[in-house]
Amino acid sequence: MMEYLITVAGLICFFEGLPYLASPEHLKKWLQQVCCAPNRYLRMLGGALMLIGLLLVYWGRTHGG
Repeated sequence: MMEYLITVAGLICFFEGLPYLASPEHLKKWLQQVCCAPNRYLRMLGGALMLIGLLLVYWGRTHGG
């Protein structure tokens, strides 16, 4: 179980770091837009992303292997 959690943490770090490596200029512009976005919009986006994440985890655990 610990190996699985370490693997997941490693993948999260990898995917979170991709935008910083690939295009820091675009990331800075995007982050400025996020800072100016209304809180309601950010909450809806966060909730949607969490729901998609949970659905992917469920799908992976039930149909994965």
